[in-house]
Amino acid sequence: MTMEINPSLLAKSNLSILPKSMIQHDGCEYAAATTQDGLKLAVVPLSPGVEIMDFLGDKFQFQGCSGVLCKPTHSNLAALQARLPWLQPQLLGVKTSAGMGDRLGLATPGHVRAIQKTGGTIAPIFAQQSIREMARTGRTPRQVMDDAIWGVFQEGWRGGFGADADHLKTPEDIDHCLAAGFTFFTVDPGAYVNPAAETAGLAELKQMASKLPGDLQLDRNGLLNQSITLESTSIYFDETTLLKAMVKYGLAVWDVVWMYRHLQFSAGSRPFELEVSVDETDQPTSHAEHIYIASELKRLGVQWVSLAPRYVGRFEKGVDYLGDPAEFEKDIAGHAAIARGLGPYKLSLHSGSDKFSIYPAAMRQTKGLVHLKTAGTSYLEALRTIAALNPSLFRDIYLFAREHYEIDRASYHVSAQLECAPMPENEMDLPDLLEQFDAREILHVTFGSVLKERTPGGNFLFYDRIMAILTSRPDAYAANLERHFIRHLEPFLS
Repeated sequence: MTMEINPSLLAKSNLSILPKSMIQHDGCEYAAATTQDGLKLAVVPLSPGVEIMDFLGDKFQFQGCSGVLCKPTHSNLAALQARLPWLQPQLLGVKTSAGMGDRLGLATPGHVRAIQKTGGTIAPIFAQQSIREMARTGRTPRQVMDDAIWGVFQEGWRGGFGADADHLKTPEDIDHCLAAGFTFFTVDPGAYVNPAAETAGLAELKQMASKLPGDLQLDRNGLLNQSITLESTSIYFDETTLLKAMVKYGLAVWDVVWMYRHLQFSAGSRPFELEVSVDETDQPTSHAEHIYIASELKRLGVQWVSLAPRYVGRFEKGVDYLGDPAEFEKDIAGHAAIARGLGPYKLSLHSGSDKFSIYPAAMRQTKGLVHLKTAGTSYLEALRTIAALNPSLFRDIYLFAREHYEIDRASYHVSAQLECAPMPENEMDLPDLLEQFDAREILHVTFGSVLKERTPGGNFLFYDRIMAILTSRPDAYAANLERHFIRHLEPFLS
């Protein structure tokens, strides 16, 4: 049980304690402390005989008390998690939720503050990173989880949080993220979506559909010549409509089924949640195709809490929605009716950061059955912080990003043009680059190159300097994140 003891023992020490982190629970007091070697975890038993041997660090003494001051390593954070149950990721169900990716491992304090400032009613996912992002940043699932746990602890957040292993494509991806403690698994079968279905004729559709696995054949799904009405959305599955959905998404459905079954087996008795993502495709997901996907997944025994279709318009990285907001609202209204009727499950907005023009419509039409997923926008706020604190470094990063954009853009749906991205004439112009469409996307998609580039001598070109500035001024970064994410969260408040 949590005990309130006043005054705090650690407050009497000579340590520079982060006040929000202090907690007394089951015979010990814990806090994050600022030291010359960075933030460390301080642990003090509240009475004789209370063991703290599971924490590895330096012993310290003050006023007749003794404790341990240790680095936030994985083993120490695992020991902290075992003692403080609110540091364990939780299932979020169908609550309105927001995922907040963190490419540097320093953003969680700012994310927590934004959640707190907006009332704590939106369920947060603080540990979130895709396999693609991990590869480009050189981070592991365990590091992503540890950084989020440490940030949650620093801010004293006890309201629960989720952990999203994002855009998983292989069973090995699942296993790595399970081992790290993730609870929310986003399966991405985009490689199996067949765009040829969009233009194929009936005869060709029949031929392609005949090659699908036996469990997916036309006579198995029961949709042919059926009229499906979900609220104001009504779809008639004639042969062409059904075959088009089958050919386009059949193998993607099959991939989700097999990934889900692997997840079930590997997780054993551990509870988990599944998200299905088909957003990274060239063509929008029609309402008929959404019904087909959901109906087939249900028939084949898959359970999920959210689904990310490909909506009309464009969801490019780090910029507002590109398209007609009225058309988007009409589109998501149909998807939301399907999600309520065949679930309920949430609709997920992937590449959802900075889409301020369509957030109210998304909330309005989903009636709160919605998940907002962001990632790179937190990295851009890190660059905003760098631009204010070290303009010269930010300029160098921007020039480097321009040089690497044409290569790095290949795996993203972006439309920024180098010739449209301005060249700053003086330091006063640098922060404005983060408000300019082309410059913003260029900075966004080149994060991997920026963070991993090394000098001929083997040292990081930018990474160490970025981290040194942000860790020396954590409140500056957290303040930028808090401001930015309040804008994201407010439209989703019930």
